[in-house]
Amino acid sequence: MNDYYAELGVARDASPEDIKKAYRRKARRLHPDVNPGPDAEEEFKRVSQAYDVLSDPAKRRSYDMGADPFAAGGGHAGFGQGFTFSDIMEQFFGAAGAGAQRGPRSRQARGQDALVRLDIDLVDAVFGADKELHIDTAVVCTTCHGDGAQPGTQRRTCDVCGGRGEVQQVQRSFLGQVMTSRPCVACQGFGEVTPSPCYECSGEGRVRSRRTLTIRVPAGVDTGTRIQLAGEGEVGPGGGPNGDLFVEVRVRPHAVFQRRGDDLHCSIELPMTAAALGATVPLETFDGPRDIEVPAGTQSGDTTTLRGLGVTHLRTQSRGDVIVHLVVTTPTRLDAHQTELLRQLATARGEEKPQGTVTPAGQGIFGKLRDAFKTR
Repeated sequence: MNDYYAELGVARDASPEDIKKAYRRKARRLHPDVNPGPDAEEEFKRVSQAYDVLSDPAKRRSYDMGADPFAAGGGHAGFGQGFTFSDIMEQFFGAAGAGAQRGPRSRQARGQDALVRLDIDLVDAVFGADKELHIDTAVVCTTCHGDGAQPGTQRRTCDVCGGRGEVQQVQRSFLGQVMTSRPCVACQGFGEVTPSPCYECSGEGRVRSRRTLTIRVPAGVDTGTRIQLAGEGEVGPGGGPNGDLFVEVRVRPHAVFQRRGDDLHCSIELPMTAAALGATVPLETFDGPRDIEVPAGTQSGDTTTLRGLGVTHLRTQSRGDVIVHLVVTTPTRLDAHQTELLRQLATARGEEKPQGTVTPAGQGIFGKLRDAFKTR
């Protein structure tokens, strides 16, 4: 009698897990597809026979007692009749390598995720808002309630596969007879056929329908933000569980404010006289009207900040700021009286023949505007 423990290289008290690991190591090395040597096939069969005995508790117990492990059980060594292709793959690579689970597959499956886009105003991004969505997705058929069969009828067992959901085919090779399995084409692997499918959904168990959904858009969202609604996607075939719904947000441009992060930027144009003398300018914010104090001597490009009136942070309750950029405008149309007054002002300030002041690069109005945006 062969020494099966020696064939696998394990001790006589080896655990089932140790026996399986030893077999896999040798089988990978000796398989004819990997090792075409003349002796590899015979050794591969001996190793497989050893594993067939030692992996079966009854055969192993019979072998340890000195009896023939194949005398009563009708077992077969190697890859002869009695092994399916899935058995071989499972012995080589475990359950994951054996392919799909045997038996009929379920008619129910998870539905697909859905993606919709939602346009909102900037004020909705600042404070958050409740929005209604009108979406077209697959829903459970109300006629068959996801069953797929016409009400009052029943499915019957597939005559081709006998309800197994798969058919088997035996092929001969140098390893012996190898049995392969494939899904039954008559029942598509379900094991049952539907003689009278539901007229509403054609046996799918679901139909397309438009529904309205109210969602909460959180404060702080920006263009590109995706909101996930679990279980609000399409229902699966056969009334299977719903997928998820993803709502992608797009914020419409605003006429006054431009968003940068959690801050809102805007520009206010001032006449030259207001910038020189100082003024108070009203500004309508999302929190109501605010007065912008323009100090005397304001230069074009200066900024003033309204704290805490910007966009709410997406994950906290803090808010950004409103940054007001002041732009001083120079009059282009002056009548004779206005021109004379400006000449008198220039004479009083000694600016009849201004020489101009050269400033370092980046320190003029454009540099101030650039630096203001960099610091925000």
